[in-house]
Amino acid sequence: MKRALIITYYWPPAGGPGVQRWLKFVKYFREFGVEPIVYAPKNPNYPLVDENFSSEIPSDIEIIKQSIKEPYRFAKLFSKKKTKQISSGIISKKEISAMEKLMLYIRGNFFIPDARVGWVKPSVSFLSKYISENPVDVVITTGPPHSLHLIGMQLQKDLNVKWISDFRDPWTTIHYHKSLRLSKASARKHKALEASVLKSADIITVTSPTTKKEFGMITEKPIEVITNGYDIAEKSDFTTDSVFSISHIGSLLSERNPEVLWKILAEICKENAPFKNDLQLKFAGALSEEVKQSLENFGLIGNCEILGYVSHSEALQLQNKSQVLLLVEINSAETRAIIPGKLFEYLAAKRPIIALGPKESDIEKIIAETKSGKFFSYWDDDELKAEILQLYKGFKNGHLKVSSEGIEKYSRKELTKQMASLIATGLQ
Repeated sequence: MKRALIITYYWPPAGGPGVQRWLKFVKYFREFGVEPIVYAPKNPNYPLVDENFSSEIPSDIEIIKQSIKEPYRFAKLFSKKKTKQISSGIISKKEISAMEKLMLYIRGNFFIPDARVGWVKPSVSFLSKYISENPVDVVITTGPPHSLHLIGMQLQKDLNVKWISDFRDPWTTIHYHKSLRLSKASARKHKALEASVLKSADIITVTSPTTKKEFGMITEKPIEVITNGYDIAEKSDFTTDSVFSISHIGSLLSERNPEVLWKILAEICKENAPFKNDLQLKFAGALSEEVKQSLENFGLIGNCEILGYVSHSEALQLQNKSQVLLLVEINSAETRAIIPGKLFEYLAAKRPIIALGPKESDIEKIIAETKSGKFFSYWDDDELKAEILQLYKGFKNGHLKVSSEGIEKYSRKELTKQMASLIATGLQ
């Protein structure tokens, strides 16, 4: 049994997608010959909390926790809402106040690579002692926050321990990086730290082919794509909604406001009275005032059910009952590498997917490969309208379904098998 020390910021009771990747690996590792030891903060400042995730932690694994000092606790004194958004990576480019500009400047230039960098030195000190007394076969760091990779890099240097650096999202090419109001010196420091991590890690794991390609231009170290995935749930009988429901799970904030879709839905409502009566837009997750205003402007707010944040189990039920599932990514070249974790749970729900995002997105490839729906750029107005009408026709005829294929390779257990194989063979 290989012993793997997993260094993660997000751990139950954290909610949202960031916690799920390594929670699920830990859940299944022992089936594939890996004994996980988890190192996480004792008093973190999680923007989302979901107590239900705690039930998935194997009861007898070793979990080590150390206190962390986070500047976001003090920033809340000025703006609790904006601090929560910035700590989540939600940064709007519109209507930024002087206080927000100041917070972003401090976040980007005084806390490099991120606001959890103060946890690095105490963690290295504590874990150096732990590993000397409790040897491990590999240290695994997962980011964001990318400061955790600095812990792995120092442990590798000091103890000559094997190290896997896991990137759930890119570093300097992530869509909000340019919004941090970086000085030239700070931007260079981010780039230098990124390069140091990529050139030092024994193996790098990423969640998308585009990120692999970008990192491959910086380092010659092996890079493996292990995507996020879905858990195979117990079979349940779900009755699909009696209305033509289009559901989005997750935040619609910042620039994630698909006005082209709202425009098309409004057009169809004007042209087709039954469609307007049948349409229900469901939103589970944070919805910005800008998105709400857009829905109001297009006359769709009366067709909306705004649920706010729901637990993961409630989100799964919503996905299974919905007629159509909506996936929206920011229309930017920087987001081509982003594959939202909810995509894989959408696949498991086996309901038709409508996805909007930038051209050449990695999302498009997965949807096409699995035949699970249709992907559209923000300029595909006519094609998007035709698809919605086709889906509505299927709904009215009582046979709206999708015949997806090949989604099994995205199950959490299969992905854990890949990660365990990497630990067993890739580090020799």
